[in-house]
Amino acid sequence: MKQDSRILIVGHGAVENSLVSYFKKNNFANVFSITELGLNPTIQSSVYAFFQKEKPEYVFLGSTKSGGIQANLDFPADFVYHNTESQNNIFYAARKFGTKKVLYYASSCMYPKEAPQPMVEDLFLTGALEESSKPYAVAKIAGTVMAQAFSNQYGLKTVVMVPATIYGPGCDTDLAHAHVLGALIAKFAKAACEGEDSVELWGTGNPRREFIYVDDFVEASLFLINKHDDAAIINAGVGDDITIKELAETIAEISGFKGKITFDFSKPDGVKQKLLDSSRINKCGWRAKVGLREGIEKTYQWYNKSLAHSV
Repeated sequence: MKQDSRILIVGHGAVENSLVSYFKKNNFANVFSITELGLNPTIQSSVYAFFQKEKPEYVFLGSTKSGGIQANLDFPADFVYHNTESQNNIFYAARKFGTKKVLYYASSCMYPKEAPQPMVEDLFLTGALEESSKPYAVAKIAGTVMAQAFSNQYGLKTVVMVPATIYGPGCDTDLAHAHVLGALIAKFAKAACEGEDSVELWGTGNPRREFIYVDDFVEASLFLINKHDDAAIINAGVGDDITIKELAETIAEISGFKGKITFDFSKPDGVKQKLLDSSRINKCGWRAKVGLREGIEKTYQWYNKSLAHSV
């Protein structure tokens, strides 16, 4: 990509925010995002009109709807409809109007729920999915197959990236529906501020999760769209995971929360572990740089500043 390349970003939350921020800071002149455009990617005619007019050369195609366990339980129809319809329209328009390359963001939830850890790319479509995230996972499976099919049939250059769970400034911190790290930051910030005695969390605290900071996510994205021409799935993680209990304790310490952390065992855990095998992208020349505690501290600082600005 060059600074005058025409770039479209489809996504929401940390994915969209981090990419837009990077391109603006680095003086890319022709960057479009669906939020700034007010473009609904589920409407085929609107997508076609945009592609016909603006001719985006590079597309970063992420989810238009996503969230944590509660969001997956609350909005299964929205997650499968919005994501499949959006990626259907974007892939077809990209082929029809001459896009040079599409970077598609898949998800680790499309790997089997009982997958051996760390999860290698070849596990795709080899086992049953986790029930709570099945509609979202099915959308991501469809997008992955579509990226590869458009590459095979039409020669559209596509890359399928499976990132670890993304967090950092700009991530969703809605207590009810955000991914776990963003929700925990909001929860412990509130508890610390209000001097609460305890914080209750869902599940057992035993599941293990892997997280990638937004700066590393952006670097991996740029590495792949600039240097990678293979439509096969490629994981992009940090190589380490952490239990939800350990994550909560870390965020509690950073927030200054002094109370007790309890767990509601009646609530679902989700899969026991989600750790990506990122050896393939590492061998290609990319590796994550930001440690989890450093990333959480930066995210917590951003969250506090955003609260102060909203008052």
